[in-house]
Amino acid sequence: MPIPSDYEIPVRLSAKERTLSQLQKWIIDGTLQPGEKLNDAELAGALGVSRTPVREAFQLLEAQGLIQTFPGKETKVMPLAKEDIVQLYAPLTALHALAAELAAGNARHEQLIELRELNDRFKYAFASDRLYEAMEFDEKFHETILQIAGNPYIVSFSASLQLHIRRYKYIFLKRPIWESKTAGEDHEAIVAALEVGDGPLTASLMKQNLTRPLEHLDLML
Repeated sequence: MPIPSDYEIPVRLSAKERTLSQLQKWIIDGTLQPGEKLNDAELAGALGVSRTPVREAFQLLEAQGLIQTFPGKETKVMPLAKEDIVQLYAPLTALHALAAELAAGNARHEQLIELRELNDRFKYAFASDRLYEAMEFDEKFHETILQIAGNPYIVSFSASLQLHIRRYKYIFLKRPIWESKTAGEDHEAIVAALEVGDGPLTASLMKQNLTRPLEHLDLML
């Protein structure tokens, strides 16, 4: 189980929070591969913590569906499955499309500026091959639209789906068939539709942006 030694350590986090955050990142970016066995002692040594925060993180990661624990036997990273992503993206797309339609009537000038800045950062991070960072800016772009929509239930339901989807999104970003330019153009079109207050168009563009990676799903997994 090769573990990097040069990772960035988040500041102002407890050992449990830091351990959970780092393990999530390693699972999402593939450092810890699907199906890989996890050794709590080895991870604790790599992270500079005791085994307790690692075991506590395991409990949360299992609840999030990122690992599988077999009591008395082993703990593994949850495998990836094409069926899962189709089931995850359907409700996520519906939620984000609804949020986009609602946001079209609420977006303020400064929020539109923020969205354009996030998209610029997304494109720059992708062009610089900082894929995890690009994924985070993409998520911030979409999360900002959720906030503009002003419906806390959409935000809550979306967040529960987002963590599972991140593993697949990172795979999409790593493959040549996923084009940053196209995603950036989608974002620009979404902001333009928000600016003129066209709810149905914004919802349609959001659906297009989120479902585009599924067109080549068989080549991804």
